[in-house]
Amino acid sequence: MTMGPQIDFTGQRALVTGGASGIGEETARLLVELGASVVLADLNADELPEAVKRTGAQGSVDGDVGSNAAVARMVDGAAAILGGIDLLFNSAGIGDDLVPVHEQSPERWLRVVDVNLKGTYLMCRAAGKLMVEQKRGAIVNVSSIVGLDAFPGRSAYGVAKAGVGHLTKTLACEWGNLGIRVNAIAPAYTRTPMVKSLLDRKIFDPTLIENRTPLGRFAETGEMAYAACFLLSDWASYITGVVLPVDGGWSAYGAAGDVVKIRTGEGTSGS
Repeated sequence: MTMGPQIDFTGQRALVTGGASGIGEETARLLVELGASVVLADLNADELPEAVKRTGAQGSVDGDVGSNAAVARMVDGAAAILGGIDLLFNSAGIGDDLVPVHEQSPERWLRVVDVNLKGTYLMCRAAGKLMVEQKRGAIVNVSSIVGLDAFPGRSAYGVAKAGVGHLTKTLACEWGNLGIRVNAIAPAYTRTPMVKSLLDRKIFDPTLIENRTPLGRFAETGEMAYAACFLLSDWASYITGVVLPVDGGWSAYGAAGDVVKIRTGEGTSGS
């Protein structure tokens, strides 16, 4: 069997939101390594210059993805730096407060939805207009395993990420005949600054996550970047409208309690 062409983004122009840290930064770095010209977008303007150096990006734009005016400015700015936008990776997001609905602040709930869902919608809408004009493009959004099933105490994040999944499918169907593919990844618990903050505050016990995950560990940001770049690349040229769990088997596991440990049979005789 001969190997096909390697993933190559040479000549492709990419905008990555949430690009100053975590999954966004790692995906931007990999896109650059694979030949793309990249602009980072992030709310944390002070962190962008160092992220540009770490990733090799062409430049950066800063703003709140939950604001239509800021999104228009960021997309226009990125297109001006790059000469257009062919690829969009929507990684900007914030976590929720892990409280039951009856104790939740409606203002905080709305903010989580604004950044994670509305922000993804606005970025897709603004960058999508450019892609519609050129009749080509690829978008990868970031959903979550929290958007695939119910996680008590995470109504804001879960609703937002479930909405991202539905938005992804809708846009894939709207724009498919225009040469634009739209997919999403649904990460499990990944070693990002957001998750580190939860661990530092002892919001949850990491061993509970590891024991519930068939692969037995948290994900690394690079593993999310690989999945995102695959979906953005020509290797996924006939894939659109997919929400891909990148979760170490989390969403596949349906038994009660921790993952069942299967004995390998060493030291036993066969029949």
